[in-house]
Amino acid sequence: MKPTARKFILTLSLFALPAAMIIAQDSSNDSLKKMKYLPGITVIGRNSKTEIHQMPEIAGTSIYAGKKNSLIVMDNVKGNVVTNNMRQVMAKVPGIHIWESDGSGIQIGIAARGLSPNRSWEFNVRQNGYDIAADPYGYPEAYYNPQLQAVQRIEVVRGQGSLQYGPQFGGLVNYILRDGSEINKPFQFETQQTVGSNGLFNTYNAVGGETKRSSYYAFVDHRNADGWRQNSRYYTNSAFGTYTFKFSDKFSLSAELMHSAIRSQQPGGLTDEQFNSGDLKQSFRSRNWFDIKWTTLAFIAKYEINDHSRLNVKVFSMLGNRNSVGYIKAINIKDTINAATLSYNNRTLDIDQYRNSGMEARYLSDFKIGKMTSTFSGGIRLYTGSTHRFKDGVADNSSDYTGGIIAGTKWPRDITYKSFNAAVFAENVFRFNKLLIIPGIRYELVEGKANGRNGYNADGSEMLLQNQQRSRSFVLAGIGAEYHVTSKTELYGNITQAYRPIQFADLTAPPTTDIIDPDLTDAKGYNVDFGYRGKVKSYLFFDVSAFYLRYDNRVGTITQQNNAGAFYNYRTNVGSSNSNGVEALAEFSFINAFATKTPNTDLSVFASYSYTNAKYDNLKVVTKVGNDLVESNLKNKKVENAPTNILRTGITYMLKGFSITGQLSYVGETYSDANNTVVPTANAQTGLIPSYKVTDITVVYKWNKNYNVKAGINNITDEKYFTRRGGGYPGPGLLPADGRTFFVSFGAIF
Repeated sequence: MKPTARKFILTLSLFALPAAMIIAQDSSNDSLKKMKYLPGITVIGRNSKTEIHQMPEIAGTSIYAGKKNSLIVMDNVKGNVVTNNMRQVMAKVPGIHIWESDGSGIQIGIAARGLSPNRSWEFNVRQNGYDIAADPYGYPEAYYNPQLQAVQRIEVVRGQGSLQYGPQFGGLVNYILRDGSEINKPFQFETQQTVGSNGLFNTYNAVGGETKRSSYYAFVDHRNADGWRQNSRYYTNSAFGTYTFKFSDKFSLSAELMHSAIRSQQPGGLTDEQFNSGDLKQSFRSRNWFDIKWTTLAFIAKYEINDHSRLNVKVFSMLGNRNSVGYIKAINIKDTINAATLSYNNRTLDIDQYRNSGMEARYLSDFKIGKMTSTFSGGIRLYTGSTHRFKDGVADNSSDYTGGIIAGTKWPRDITYKSFNAAVFAENVFRFNKLLIIPGIRYELVEGKANGRNGYNADGSEMLLQNQQRSRSFVLAGIGAEYHVTSKTELYGNITQAYRPIQFADLTAPPTTDIIDPDLTDAKGYNVDFGYRGKVKSYLFFDVSAFYLRYDNRVGTITQQNNAGAFYNYRTNVGSSNSNGVEALAEFSFINAFATKTPNTDLSVFASYSYTNAKYDNLKVVTKVGNDLVESNLKNKKVENAPTNILRTGITYMLKGFSITGQLSYVGETYSDANNTVVPTANAQTGLIPSYKVTDITVVYKWNKNYNVKAGINNITDEKYFTRRGGGYPGPGLLPADGRTFFVSFGAIF
């Protein structure tokens, strides 16, 4: 990117917010003082017994009106929160597709609307409003996810959320951690101790408190288990601390620090023959390991300018290390003793180091247009990321985790990636009595570049990476609407552009075998939502909507032939896809519907259903057959990892402090590749993923408001199923989900 361009966007960013603040304040008058919005949304769900809520129109400095959204209150979730069981946590968010190949809950993989669940990389994953993925502009995989016992709520925003938060197509998943603001006393100690199947042990301990001028919260969490399958033991250690000081009733400053250390053994995949034999616990990889260290630091300033104007500024930084070591050949190649050396073969070591930092400032204010009050929200973002990648190192031949290569050897691949992003966004709520119109716009400036060594040539010389740099700027636009049919129900809809930046992997093709299209561009498209949602008195909560997702400029590789007759891989934009369908949720309380007064008991049921029709509109494929190139098109093929039907339903009975919940999760069949391969390959990396259904039960008893006992059985029927076929880590091969497991947990607050 040219220095003049960067200087322009920085200047624009620095002046956009103050200008908006001046405009909004000049247009204010006394009548605006009648309107006050929630400074946050911590109060939502405090006195509720359900975990699912709709976001308010305005919260903090964000606009949620007209957007497809869900708010999950973690204290009310009835499921195995200890191991981050997203099948239960996200049960009432329709359409969420979950990879259940990691029973430890370390690697969360979720998606929606025909997108890939791979480490949730089609969502913009955040913690307390700032990025926690490896690099959202070049490698958006979420290797770290917070321990859900420490999470107060989860915000899920689809569609038009891209204007406020940038990429990705899936929308936003934001984990809001506890901060002590709800404790209402100077000191509190809480503890939760859990044991379960396969040696599961978890200890969560936290202190927190609130005074007139400050609040604080800190926790330490440890979890370990042997794992349901052989060779799948793991441990996680995490610690977090946050402190908020209120300089006045209007201005506060928070500081928070998180550190997480994770190590897990990877049991590898199975072939279909091994899976069908019935022994899903078997493992043929005992020397594969994954190690993650993640640290985040953030400072958050909040300023209540007046009753109808506020400012929020976040400055954040992330340091992450991701190491993997193991024998990574296809699963049908056995990891056995080498007859020549009488020992195991050497393993392969890969190391990534992520160093990111950024700043986001958001401003929200009300102003008058005639007699109507409108709400403006605007913000700026600056971000820089650096990833240093070491790949294909020769590690030792032991079975334990080791983090270094053999002495005297060099890293074949040593690559550095850089990313830069600057953005300005603005949204406005125009109110016309019951009708709200919410237009928005976002300007993005994105830069990605890569350099380094991609291997060695036969003569020992370095194979330097092709000089790759991509700088581009563009505008995203969208418009939403909301119409209040009654005081508690509304029609909503929006159409909004979205994009997915070129990934680091797309910039690092080996120069001897691959060529990168100089005109390679970001994937772009748009989301459309239209629905009806709300409450009927106190007995029915519902949200029913239709969606359409257009995904253009998908990146892929096609085989080409040069003038000398040599074949090579050409990485370019290869096609597009369409996803459309329905997402619906209904939760009904029999007691509230038919009882004459609200008793201390309740019987409720819910159903969360999605229908997704995801197909390729155009997908060019060129392959080598003998000495010829054969071109085909996968038009009308189903998008991989996109089940047509997902149904989650359940029933809960509550009596005072006691509750029992049963849940059923059904996920239809899907394909693991764009060719829609049905018959699995010998290495099990492609083939059909059959439908499956899983039943869970959870019991909770709370007494004296400060004590609880929780217990549950996951996968009661011991269903044998899998959700993923892996081409690399954590496979390769077919990756079974956990069978029947149980947990028991005791908690206390002092």
